Amino acid sequence: MIRKTVPVFSIALCILTAASVAVARSHSDNGASAMSPVISTTISTHPLASTMASPEALTGSAPISLTYFTHSGYSGLMLAHIGLMTVAWFFVLPISVMLSVARSQYFTLLIGQIIFFSLNAFGLLVSTIYNSKTPDLYGNNLHHKLGWALTWIVFAQAIIGLFRFFSNGRFNAKANGGDQATFMTISAHNRTGYQQMHPGSLASMHRYSHDSGHGTESDSGRSDSLGGLHEGKDEETQHFDHHIQVKQAGAAASSRRFVADRFLFRATQMVPGWLMTATSFFYDAVDVLILIFGFVAILTGFVTYAGVFKGSNIFNGLAHSVKGGVFFWYGILTLGRWMGCFAEYGWAWNVRPPVGMVSARKAKVPSAEFVESFVIFLYGLTNVFLEHLAAWGDTWTAQDLEHVSITIMFFGGGLCGMLVESKKIRQLLNASLARLDAGQKQYGFNEQWTPPKTYSFSMNPFPGLVILLLGLMMSSHHQHSMVSTMVHKQWGTLFVGFALARAVTYILMYLSPPSSYLPSRPPSEIVSSFCLISGGLIFIASNKDTVAAMERYDLNAMFIFTVTMGFTAFLMAWQMIALAIKGWAVRRRQSESVPDRGTLA
Repeated sequence: MIRKTVPVFSIALCILTAASVAVARSHSDNGASAMSPVISTTISTHPLASTMASPEALTGSAPISLTYFTHSGYSGLMLAHIGLMTVAWFFVLPISVMLSVARSQYFTLLIGQIIFFSLNAFGLLVSTIYNSKTPDLYGNNLHHKLGWALTWIVFAQAIIGLFRFFSNGRFNAKANGGDQATFMTISAHNRTGYQQMHPGSLASMHRYSHDSGHGTESDSGRSDSLGGLHEGKDEETQHFDHHIQVKQAGAAASSRRFVADRFLFRATQMVPGWLMTATSFFYDAVDVLILIFGFVAILTGFVTYAGVFKGSNIFNGLAHSVKGGVFFWYGILTLGRWMGCFAEYGWAWNVRPPVGMVSARKAKVPSAEFVESFVIFLYGLTNVFLEHLAAWGDTWTAQDLEHVSITIMFFGGGLCGMLVESKKIRQLLNASLARLDAGQKQYGFNEQWTPPKTYSFSMNPFPGLVILLLGLMMSSHHQHSMVSTMVHKQWGTLFVGFALARAVTYILMYLSPPSSYLPSRPPSEIVSSFCLISGGLIFIASNKDTVAAMERYDLNAMFIFTVTMGFTAFLMAWQMIALAIKGWAVRRRQSESVPDRGTLA
């Protein structure tokens, strides 16, 4: 029954998403045309803002501009939009991505996609209804455009996944009670053996395959796709498997064919090979990047909701958001390395697997420390020209020169880190022993010429050193207010904590270098990732507009610190759960004994 259920759910998924987008667009257009250009500047009571003192009463200044946060009208719709999108993009989407990366059973992945698209569709619908009933308080904002773009991108990925599933020519046939049909092709050898034991039955089975669009190609083209699935089985076991599958197919041959099966499968056969390759690349690229784009969408949602980063403050907001976001995702990747991600590259604090165990392309990937150093180098190279962008044309201040000096430190520190990782540089530095090396041939092998164990593993202090210095600088960086100074000190201290924890990791690795392909999981790296994630989030929140809002509502620096610490701990737990689900999906796929199960591979 799964064979029939997959097309039904797939079509329902397409209709649900397309209909929601169409309805949402209709509401958005109608609401925009009916919008009055006159916006009241009086701040109404908001469910969240009502517990705080009035901004005018706190600052004694003129009324601030109206934002979605301070606008009280239809606030329930806005809160519903925030809740739906948070569940969809923070909880459901990561699970769907993990299942997709693990090449999980398509039916399992489809359930996650349906849940995501349902929540996302209702979130879009609620937001457009809200926009049609409220004034546009943040004109030409990025959040609206990015939200629609990401919705279409994820929808396109789901359609590509559906076509990839049907182009495989295989369906998962694991149903309750045994009422199922399986699409397959049998090699010529097994076809002959089965026909000798069951004359006439193969012909009806072939007709069934032809009706579904299968069995129309030559044996050499289709049977090879199943050959690898039967490796390691003896001939008797293969024959028994084919016997059972053919019986199942023959039992269901008389049932009426589902129209979507034939249509979708035949549609995939008309797609040229180069287009399938391009769409597969797009599908995999979305898997890698969609969570980062989702993070940007959530961040721009906060910006739009709070009404910040307007005018010249956009440069300060962008600088803090981009740089803090880099450190945030640096922490996410650091925690992933501790959990075993990228072990095939030797990035999980393990011995890099040789060629044969992994592909030659993966074996040539540089070390994680080289990548860290390159990113630091690239940041310094590009930002040295951008530190004065907010005050372009004005005189340089001491603070501008401080920022430029930091970028030069990143440029030099990253370059040093890449040179340390270079094997060619290491050989040149050992050139002074080249003359003595000739004595090895004369006097025979000597264990003193054996390369140290530390040569087999990268221990590069420069990424940690650069971030340590950055943390020390920011901890004492002068700001325009006490709250801003304390917030900068918080994330600067956290970056110092990362550097110290990374130093502990290298000490452990130096005393006992990795000797296994399995991740060693040094406990200090958990502290490193926690400091990077929380430090990156506080880095983002240390922009001028956010600090001004904290002062306006009489919030001290400890408020943002405690909230960030709690969220970071929860986020790390959720990341561990998501990667554990990926591991479960991989184990399930590897242990699946049915040779014709449908995957996205």
